[in-house]
Amino acid sequence: MSHLFQPLRLGTLDLSNRIIIAPMCQYSSEGGNAADWHMMHLGNLALSGAGLLITEATAVTPEGRISYKDLGLYNDNNEAALARVLLAIREHSPMPVAIQLAHAGRKASVDLPWKGGKQIAPDHADGWKTEAPSAIPYLDEYDAPVALDKAGLARIRDAFATAAERSARLGIDGIELHGAHGYLLHEFLSPLSNKREDEYGGSLENRMRFPLEVFEAVRSAFPADRPVWIRVSATDWVEGGWDADMTVTFAKALEKLGCAAIHVSSGGLSPLQQMMLSPGYQVNLARKIKAETGMTTIAVGLINEAEHAEAIVANGDADAIGLARAILYNPRWPWHAAAKLGAQTFAPPQYLRCQPRAYPKLFAHTD
Repeated sequence: MSHLFQPLRLGTLDLSNRIIIAPMCQYSSEGGNAADWHMMHLGNLALSGAGLLITEATAVTPEGRISYKDLGLYNDNNEAALARVLLAIREHSPMPVAIQLAHAGRKASVDLPWKGGKQIAPDHADGWKTEAPSAIPYLDEYDAPVALDKAGLARIRDAFATAAERSARLGIDGIELHGAHGYLLHEFLSPLSNKREDEYGGSLENRMRFPLEVFEAVRSAFPADRPVWIRVSATDWVEGGWDADMTVTFAKALEKLGCAAIHVSSGGLSPLQQMMLSPGYQVNLARKIKAETGMTTIAVGLINEAEHAEAIVANGDADAIGLARAILYNPRWPWHAAAKLGAQTFAPPQYLRCQPRAYPKLFAHTD
């Protein structure tokens, strides 16, 4: 039997298989509100046969958005707009839905990727002043962020907790905190972006303090019978930056607070990163964290082929695999993987007639 299509218990959440749709920003909201694009995009992915859908990075404050078109969950309008999308998904798909809560830190206030993605000045209508652990811009030509004071830290920590409460009201099945790709929580972790001289900077213990406080606040605000986990960049790919050994220490601290899993990515903090891309180039990082902590891990990064994904899970390198660009390119990736691996996955009854004659037991469905 296929290892990839075996059930997985993610904390308290039961997944039908080990294919997870990773968060992918769409830059298509209206004032932080999910729009018709999200209805189409997420609805399509919810019919893919994967085990879990994680919505895109969703900001806990307006200033925490990556761009002016990013999703938010910081007011009642945001909550109502996302509720509309979730209602449609649940009407037609049994797939559990998680949300990634985020704050973009110094990498916020940028233009849309297809418009160049450069920072928008704080005095522009679509821009704002960014905030970070230290007043160090991501690029030298960018406007320097405000270094957060104690009141700012408390405000953001509380905003994460409030967004978790909104997520609970929406019936979200799990929360992933965004601690990767150079955004705020990652900025606190890395010595390259955190030059603070108070209890939130300096030593590894101090640099982990704020991300751990945020995790604890979210875990406390979200129902105990639903899991909370985190996405991390396990290395900055820069000498003197955040690395895999530090990530293991961080993961062990998170586990003590009830973290259900580690979603293992890398990079994004520094334009100086030296990253060598190849299929599964981050899997060894997931393998290390799993081996040294025993925690549930999700591997991601150029995992495009079903046989490769199967080998990762079968070899014990990770407990699940995350798909992003690969499932945008092929929204029925899990169907094709199940066919190749002799497994079964979900399809709605409206699509059952497309089942190939060569795979008569490919689809399971609910009426």
